Amino acid sequence: MIIACGEALIDFTSLPYGGRTVYRPHPGGSLMNVAVASGRLGAPTGFLGKVSHDAFGRLLRQHLQESGVSLGWVVEAREPTTLAFVHLETGEPEYSFYAGGTADRSLEIEELPALPKDAALHFGSISLVLEPTAGTLEYLMQQESRRRFLSLDPNVRPGLIPDRAAYLERLEGWLGLVDLVKVSQADLEWLYPGESPKSIAQDWLAKGPALVLVTLGGAGSLALNANATRLVPVPKVEVADTVGAGDSFMGAALAWLHRHGRLSRAGVGGLEEPGLEQLLTFANQAAAINCTRPGADPPWGHEVDSR
Repeated sequence: MIIACGEALIDFTSLPYGGRTVYRPHPGGSLMNVAVASGRLGAPTGFLGKVSHDAFGRLLRQHLQESGVSLGWVVEAREPTTLAFVHLETGEPEYSFYAGGTADRSLEIEELPALPKDAALHFGSISLVLEPTAGTLEYLMQQESRRRFLSLDPNVRPGLIPDRAAYLERLEGWLGLVDLVKVSQADLEWLYPGESPKSIAQDWLAKGPALVLVTLGGAGSLALNANATRLVPVPKVEVADTVGAGDSFMGAALAWLHRHGRLSRAGVGGLEEPGLEQLLTFANQAAAINCTRPGADPPWGHEVDSR
């Protein structure tokens, strides 16, 4: 089983209407999107996070359940749901978060539920930035490192990070705890200005993960482990927007690993070049399909398998 640990929120995505910009609410949050992507692709998936009982929280629960994601590890919250406004004026989405005193950032260590012994855990994004949830999930990573499969996608949101150097130091510490890390070229450009994604991925691989995945936008995606390096192009599609594309890629990668019996440190570390190519091809297809639809809307299994 795959359990995504972190935020579930409402994305208000911008779109033109009558010569003006309006915003449409859509279930979102990187960790929830990863869970939805994995669940829709047929992998047994759960979500661990704090979810409100307000109207938006009910929408999030419904979205998870309809996507095949178990709510067995959802923590009930009285706090309101986090809201994010997604601005699409440029090629890369820009986010404005309204997260003061909200549900998904208020998870405490004592509220962590018991987890299945065989569950893989996925972490990342703003849930590792906003306290107290950030400290709670970092504690969970530390407790479970090398006891079960852990994956990480930092999915950096610069607007929420006041001190880049302090965040980078913390992030590099997480690399030693996880078995797989996925990162985008945009994240790397902000974290390490002027350095090449491949050289950073090689450096990260030496810090602890058994597999590093890098999404390079239209240039494809890159995978590195101790055995091989593989770059795979992305399918050409008509792009509506790129919101949730990285999360669809991540969820698809985890689902592929589960399907092929590779959801373990030895499993990802032992992939040879053909396996890396199959993994990236599958995840690229999922991300590309997501990009053809407004907002984060990961594909279902039959959509990816038919391509």
